[in-house]
This record gives sequence, C-alpha cells and structure tokens, in this order.
Amino acid sequence: MDRVLVRSGSMGRAVGALDVIEVLNALPETEVAEAGSDGAAWLAPVLADLDGNVQPAGDDPLAALERLRVGESHVELDAYLAAQSRRLLARAGRIDPTSLAEARAEGAYEGWAAVLQMSSEQVLATLGQSGLQGRGGAFFPVQLKWQAAIDAVPGNGQPLLVVNAEEGEPGVFNNRLLMESDPHRLVEGLAIACHALAAERAYIYINGEAQLSAERMEQAVGSAREARLIGDLEIEIRRGAGGYVCGEETVILESIEGNRAVPRLRPPYPTERGLFGRPTVINNVETLCNLPDLFRFGVDWFRELGTDEAPGTKLISLSGALERPGLVEVPMGTSIGEILTMSGVGDRVQGAVVGGPSGGLLPASKFDIEIGPGPLDPGGAALGSGGMVVFDESFPAADVLAVEAIYNARESCGKCTPCREGGERLVTALQRLRDGDPSARSDIDELVTVMRAASLCGLGQMAVSPVTSALQDFAQDVGAQP
Repeated sequence: MDRVLVRSGSMGRAVGALDVIEVLNALPETEVAEAGSDGAAWLAPVLADLDGNVQPAGDDPLAALERLRVGESHVELDAYLAAQSRRLLARAGRIDPTSLAEARAEGAYEGWAAVLQMSSEQVLATLGQSGLQGRGGAFFPVQLKWQAAIDAVPGNGQPLLVVNAEEGEPGVFNNRLLMESDPHRLVEGLAIACHALAAERAYIYINGEAQLSAERMEQAVGSAREARLIGDLEIEIRRGAGGYVCGEETVILESIEGNRAVPRLRPPYPTERGLFGRPTVINNVETLCNLPDLFRFGVDWFRELGTDEAPGTKLISLSGALERPGLVEVPMGTSIGEILTMSGVGDRVQGAVVGGPSGGLLPASKFDIEIGPGPLDPGGAALGSGGMVVFDESFPAADVLAVEAIYNARESCGKCTPCREGGERLVTALQRLRDGDPSARSDIDELVTVMRAASLCGLGQMAVSPVTSALQDFAQDVGAQP
C-alpha cells in the first residue's frame, strides 16, 4: 500500500489541501495522512512519499501522485529546502503531527529524557553555555530570564510558565507553522522549561484565529499525558482575542486572569510577580522549540550555526513581492539579501518591511545587513520575531508607511495617551507630509519623541520605527526633503 503525506497546515488548507486529501482517499491501496506545512507556501499543498520525494499537488493531484510513484521529486522545492538550515523545521512536513509515534521515531522527547537526568542548576548552566536568546524579538538570554524567576520564588510562590503563541502581527507565521506541523516539539520544550523552573503548571496562549494550532496542541498535550511522558505537569491552553497588543507579555497575563487586555505597569516584572502574583516566565513558541535539540545534541552542536553573539537559527516569515513566499530557517548572521534571494526576490523590489508593523522599512541597497539581535540599522529596522514583507514599485514606500501607521494606530489598546492619541495624529501628519505641508515634519518629529519615550508598552514605543526608517531611507518617496 502506498503511503502519501499531504503537506498542508493552514497554508495548504487555504488553497484546497482538504480537497486533495478527499481525492486521494478515494483511491484503492493508498494510505493518506495530513502533515503540516514544510514552509513552502508558494507550492502548497505538496505531496510527499516515504523516500522524501515531493510533488506539488497543483490542479491535478492524481498526476502528482503518479510522479511520486515513479520516484520523481520537485527539483526546485528540493533545492529550496536544502538551502536552509532546518533544525526547528526538521520534522515539519515529514510526519503526521497527530502521531506521537511518528514524532518519537524522529527523535521527539530524547532531549527531555536527557534533561530528566539533570538538576535545575545543570539545565541553567547548559543554557548559559549555549547562548540561547529569546526568539520573540527582544533576544534576551533565556538563562537569565529563568534564573530571575527562580530567584523570586521566596515569598512569591513557585514559578509558572506562559507560552506566548499569540503571534498577532501581520506577515508572521513562525509559531503557527511549528504548532501545526510539529506540536510535540513545543510540548517537549515547555516540559524542559518547567523542569528547570520547578514549575507545575504551564499555559499556552494561542491566537484566537489559529484554530488548527490549538487543535494540534490539544491533541499533542493529550497524547503526551496519556503516554506518561510529562508526569504530573499541568498544561492549559488559553485563546487570545487576536489583537496585535495581545502579543505583549503583560497583556497576556491580564487576559489569562480574565481582565481587560491592556499592559501592566512595570516594575514589578513578570519574572518577579506575574501571573496570579507568582514569578512567571514568558517565552514564545520558537524559543522553547529550540530546547529539545539543544539538550539532545549538546551545546557544541547548537553553536555550530549562527554567530558568537547570537548562536543558532532563526525562522523567517517571507511574504510580499517574492516568487517563493513562505517560512525559511537560516542561521543567525545570514544577510537579508541571501534570505530574499532564496525566496526569489525580483529586480523591481524597492525594499522590505523588516520586523513587522513595529519594524522598519529597509531599502534594497541595505539588503547586505545581517540578521541579529537589536537594531539592524539606525532608522529603526529590527529583526523582531522574524517577519519580512517585500514591496516593489507597484506599492511605493509612502503607501507602505501609511498602511503601517494606520495599523499601529488602530491596534492601540487605548490605555495610555501617547499611543492612543499619538498614533492617530501620526497618521494625519504623514498624510500632510505627502500633501506638501512644510509644518508636518516638525509635528512628526515631536510625536516620535513623545511616543517612544512615554508609551506604556512596546506597541506605542515601537510604532514610530516605520516612520523613522522611512524618513531616513525613503525621504523623497514619503514627501520629506531629501
């Protein structure tokens, strides 16, 4: 009997993967299983066989199946995947994400088994040696965050772990693909974190619109518990409302507690007094998914890729004016140009929005910049959680900036005046600038200063980054004097 994997997930389902599965299921002597996406959104849905051959289903899944049966593979897709450094995505598209047995056959829970032989101190020491940094955008050392929560235990209670799987910003789908394609990687990663923290409960906070992610995580948690892999660890899945601000860590805490989704004043920081007043570690999905292989293969293996300052790999969501949009995994320190070339950047490209709505606009002349922590250039572009949206001459920089500014203003939670009022006024001032109003620039500069210094959370503080980067690199396009 033939066994065929249909690589789909949300990407594939959006373009008919479930219909492809229905067609193939009607064939005799054919076993069909749905796998998650391999990241190649541009070809989804894709068929794969046990030998690793792949074929896009296209408009004729039966013809694609016949090509698989004679051992053909899609040369362009094979090259696209081979050009990456696929660690976190090693199992994505290769296993049935609902099968614990398939995940374990590919190495799942081997890192967890190693960690169970280690003390909390040994786990933290290994983390420190690895140099693993959070992948949510701040790139804060994971070891330091965990240690801060452990140090806060006296008088505050045992730590809690919160997994930030909100991922509400446009153009980013790293965490969603991981949960859909390889949910046991996240279950294993959060179990490792809870072991080090001596935490007995973890919460996975999933975007309210990411239904498939929630389903896959519920199933993975249930099967891991049934197999007695995670002991008495309690894992609870909560759903977010889908707003951009819900990705801010203290907003998540308020939401889980049943309060209005607005940020908290800090200090105290979550690691000191977070969820329900207890020390709380908040890590995003991609961060925790690094842990299983780190403890399976060791520190030296982990540091083989990336840079001394930022070891390991990074998932990058690619969309916009590209021939091959999707999700790729590359070493930290890879240039933006290399990443975009892998995805088929064209000659007409003007630039890219790097770092989501709170990132910056980079011109094509700066695509030699390498990805890493902190600002990528003085204008405000930053890697953030790893989104890049490419734009060409059909959608000029001024329009891109207007979209970003309107989005950030609309997504303000309204709690603090600098963000609530400043965002709307920034939209108006940018339009005045395009219309040739000479007084607009000074108003924009003042708004940038106030929002960056006085906004309560990162949404307002970083909402000015698209503006500062566009004024630096696309001044004439957005109506400013060159």
